[in-house]
Amino acid sequence: MSSSTAASGLSSLTTTAPLSLCAREPHVPADRLVAEMVPPPRFDAVRFATYIPDPKQPSQTQAVEVLDDFAAGLGGASATGSGRRGLFGFGRSKGKGRAAGAGPRGVYLDGGYGVGKTHLLASLWHATPAEPARKSFGTFVELTNLVGALGFQKTVETLSGHRLLCIDEFELDDPGDTVLVSTLLGRLVDAGVALAATSNTLPGKLGEGRFAATDFLREIQGLSAHFRTLRIDGEDYRHRGLPEAPAPYSEEQVTQAAYATENASLDDFPHLLDHLAEVHPSRYGALTDGLTAVCLTDVRPVPDQSTALRLVVLADRLYDREVPVLASGMPFDRLFSEEMLNGGYRKKYFRAISRLTALARDAKGLVEPH
Repeated sequence: MSSSTAASGLSSLTTTAPLSLCAREPHVPADRLVAEMVPPPRFDAVRFATYIPDPKQPSQTQAVEVLDDFAAGLGGASATGSGRRGLFGFGRSKGKGRAAGAGPRGVYLDGGYGVGKTHLLASLWHATPAEPARKSFGTFVELTNLVGALGFQKTVETLSGHRLLCIDEFELDDPGDTVLVSTLLGRLVDAGVALAATSNTLPGKLGEGRFAATDFLREIQGLSAHFRTLRIDGEDYRHRGLPEAPAPYSEEQVTQAAYATENASLDDFPHLLDHLAEVHPSRYGALTDGLTAVCLTDVRPVPDQSTALRLVVLADRLYDREVPVLASGMPFDRLFSEEMLNGGYRKKYFRAISRLTALARDAKGLVEPH
């Protein structure tokens, strides 16, 4: 925090200084990584019944029906009590449902930002008739981090006894990760584990527009064989019928809000970006432990691709944990350059913008009382 900010009339506020993300260097044991492979807090209470399909988008209603059937095929009663069977029965209402275990051992939800894919994936996790220790839910990055922490063979052993593995935001940006996950999923399918995944790209097209896509196209085709694809159309619900996100506040407003909010953090944005380079992305969740709000000053465009991708992971962890983000400087839709937004990682950057905008809206009450 700059000296001018420190002297900006904070004497009337709490004398307890805000927390700082830059001061945190969390160490996360491997067993915590496994235990935390459950739907994030934002999705604790979601169920199929709480997903409200857009009546203009019939694919959303179909998605609920297919995933309900998927849960029933995993050995439990249907989430709606209908008792329908047929693990991947897209045509079951016409008597064309598949028997459980037929065809691919996974379902793949494809759609744009904010159509409720994670809501549906988490609902499937909740509906699956197995204790939490026998089903896992995590992002693609969290899955690769788990392998890094446990080792490949130990990860296979840990997950092979599961009934279901849910993978959110399945996006392959690195050839090494592609081979790793392809091999892992193949082993898990052989062990009888059912798979469910979300992404913004169809399985057979995951490498399009990516760097070095030709190097791992063959691996992607192998992955696509594990999934039956379900398209979900619709607009981003985070902005559907809602007011525009608040414009950035002044540095003084952000600083005062940080001092006035218990367990809020306050960091200079460029310094935070530097700090993220020193912390492994698998620890970004732990980096936010106990925070009620994240306050950032001097938000500016990120300088390079590596920094941008680290920020995407942090944005995901903050969104999962519903931590409001209050900021001064540039608006979040100007974080990434045009080159980045038109490049191979554009889907991740647009997701980050969408999520940070939602969190900025959540932070409005820190400055503007209800």
